[in-house]
Amino acid sequence: MHFKPILFLIIFSLHILCQAQPAPGNDMNIPYLVTFGKESDTKWGDHDFVQTFFVEVPVNIGQPFYIRIFDPEVGGKIDEAKNHFNTQTRFSIYGGKGAVSGVDATKDLPVGSKHTGTILKTKVFSVDPKTDGQWYSFGPFNPTEGELNTTEYNGYIFKIVAEGISGDDGNLYKYFISSSGSENSALEGANIFTYEYTFRLFDEIGSISHIYPFVTDDVVAVHIKTFDLDDDSYMRLVSVAKRGEQIKGSKEDLWETSIHNIVKEEKKTSLDIQIIKSKTKSNNNMVMSITNQYGKNIPFYNIPIGGIPKYKYTIKVK
Repeated sequence: MHFKPILFLIIFSLHILCQAQPAPGNDMNIPYLVTFGKESDTKWGDHDFVQTFFVEVPVNIGQPFYIRIFDPEVGGKIDEAKNHFNTQTRFSIYGGKGAVSGVDATKDLPVGSKHTGTILKTKVFSVDPKTDGQWYSFGPFNPTEGELNTTEYNGYIFKIVAEGISGDDGNLYKYFISSSGSENSALEGANIFTYEYTFRLFDEIGSISHIYPFVTDDVVAVHIKTFDLDDDSYMRLVSVAKRGEQIKGSKEDLWETSIHNIVKEEKKTSLDIQIIKSKTKSNNNMVMSITNQYGKNIPFYNIPIGGIPKYKYTIKVK
């Protein structure tokens, strides 16, 4: 009997650890990330044909790790073809000074350069049966190859840039941060996050996808920006103080901004932005980013910091 609480904590910790490693995160209910070739039309759901993610590795990790990509090529059953597959996607890994602190590294609009820092690995993928529906590993990387930042983040930061350098097809893929190059084995303490998600929604009506931004103590309002939702779904905001506040959704090939005030009880907690599928349209891709009242981007971690927020009926918001 005395060992049950310890066993529960071990199982719970392993669950959280495994949840932190993939992108999209398991609790997000998002099937794939997506990046289109630069010759694509933005109405397909990608406004800039570039997607940037960051990997956070604690300073006390003394082992190498790998950045794994599921289905990096553009040409199989998972990917979205426009006529015939003709697209190339370049995946690049950056570390060193500027990887996350570069002026434009965390911006959510197609301005400036995402290619700041020291390039560690890069590879271009097109049609390739060998990597279709398979995992490809970049690495190994030494944690100290990242950019050390313990002020805004929690250790060494690496950057992954996926860029559609040619063609007009959609590349659908996933990431996993692993201690192994041959399988998905969670790296203790690591996390993966982004400041802008470009992703695929599930086709099933009633399915709910989740984005979990963390609200710091200085945030008084969040600006939730979406692109190309297509009136395909509706959105709501759930938190410890909000039961389900409606979020404005974007129409095809357009941006929409929805502003929501943050109350005291929501500070230092995660929000749950829910995207609820309401129509039968298939293959819908969209973009989301969030800023605070100063226009500073808020990161999305793959697991909600502090846990999934639940509305507390005892809280009275004035």
